[in-house]
Amino acid sequence: MVICMKILVTGGAGFIGSAVVRHIINDTQDSVVNVDKLTYAGNLDNLASVSGSTRYAFEQVDICNRAELDRVFTQHQPNAVMHLAAESHVDRSINSAGEFIQTNIIGTFTLLEAARQYWQTMPPEKQAAFKFHHISTDEVYGDLHGTDDLFTETTPYSPSSPYSASKASSDHLVRAWLRTYGLPTIVTNCSNNYGCYHFPEKLIPLMILNALAGKPLPVYGNGLQIRDWLFVEDHARALYQVITHGKIGETYNIGGFNEKTNIDVVKKICELLEELVPNKPQGVNQYVDLITHVTDRAGHDVRYAIDARKIERELGWKPQETFESGIRKTVEWYLANRDWCERVLSGAYRKAI
Repeated sequence: MVICMKILVTGGAGFIGSAVVRHIINDTQDSVVNVDKLTYAGNLDNLASVSGSTRYAFEQVDICNRAELDRVFTQHQPNAVMHLAAESHVDRSINSAGEFIQTNIIGTFTLLEAARQYWQTMPPEKQAAFKFHHISTDEVYGDLHGTDDLFTETTPYSPSSPYSASKASSDHLVRAWLRTYGLPTIVTNCSNNYGCYHFPEKLIPLMILNALAGKPLPVYGNGLQIRDWLFVEDHARALYQVITHGKIGETYNIGGFNEKTNIDVVKKICELLEELVPNKPQGVNQYVDLITHVTDRAGHDVRYAIDARKIERELGWKPQETFESGIRKTVEWYLANRDWCERVLSGAYRKAI
């Protein structure tokens, strides 16, 4: 007999969260309760393909609202929590750090307390099976500039931006709630995600959409910053593997084994667009001519790279996509989903809320 879970996913209308929700609904028998405040990055269009499922429920709730969280736990009775709700854009954190402190730290604390109260009232057999999975970032580890090292699960924290500092804080809270209260928690730290439904402020979708519009392709500094790129659907599969088979108290790093400089990523996008959209905007000779180097971001980390061997060794996960296959799928998706892009760029997706 297959025992199906009901998983409470916070931030399920965001980029990674919606990939997780789609994976659970499409590829498993489990149910999802999607808790999302629907800030600018929350888009219910991302979930149109699964929103009609009887195994899917949506609650527009701020994770800082304890009373509403208590109601959601009581009403839906989840078996597990996957916590993805977060402010996540580094540039925005530099200009508006307070929102990141509020959502990423206070929100995580509030969710932990609501989950702890709910967990303590569960029958013993359900309490023993409960898991709180906190999804975080490799940016908490800081910068690998000048070394060939990789981030491991034991790398010391050294966050550089208000965003990464707020995520580091939330990681520490989650581990403390296990140590102090016994709440069964797991933490994962991932590398840079990319793929379908990515909000256009991020590097890859911004480059695709700007190029198609004949606009400049802004690259910070010399563009030699290195990131490990992880296809979002690979990440969703990894996260589900952790919530179903991960060990309480463990940390798992999730990466794509795809280290690329930012400038090489942008040039690859231009190369694919030359092939797929040869009819360029007026005045554009080659897409690569649109690349424009701009002043580097304050405190910009030079290199991130994840060692994801532990999750492969212990849970049997490894990425299915190479960067070459994943970036092609991503560019093709944006070309095939112009309506989604237009609704995001015009703000129409917000008006539907």
